[in-house]
Amino acid sequence: MAKILVAEDDAGVRLLVARALRLDGHAVSVAEDGEEALEVLVAEDGDFDLVLSDIRMPAMTGIELAHASRSAFPDLPILLMTGYAEQREAAEDLTAIIEGVVDKPFTLAEIRARVTKALMAAPARAEPLRRYG
Repeated sequence: MAKILVAEDDAGVRLLVARALRLDGHAVSVAEDGEEALEVLVAEDGDFDLVLSDIRMPAMTGIELAHASRSAFPDLPILLMTGYAEQREAAEDLTAIIEGVVDKPFTLAEIRARVTKALMAAPARAEPLRRYG
């Protein structure tokens, strides 16, 4: 399965998404905002198969995180999530660097399916997806 970093400022959503992805066998790390997520990425030298980030977060938005992540780790797939239509529109300009945008609210089945789709659609990386579990 994959190693995934979830950046979400809402503790309930963060816990729910992380738990759902772990049930699929993924190794999941979490961050409370974009700045913390970027710190985790740098500390782990980008060693993730996917970043799943909310767009609207304090300190650093998901869009800013996507740009910083892409700059430092160009092969790292990024999937964004949002509950705001105007942020979804802002993310449309990122189509070249993200795997898509998941609309909130979503069901657990939807987020799991979108993560699977993003992992499958991501360009081939130097290393295959990690196997955990």
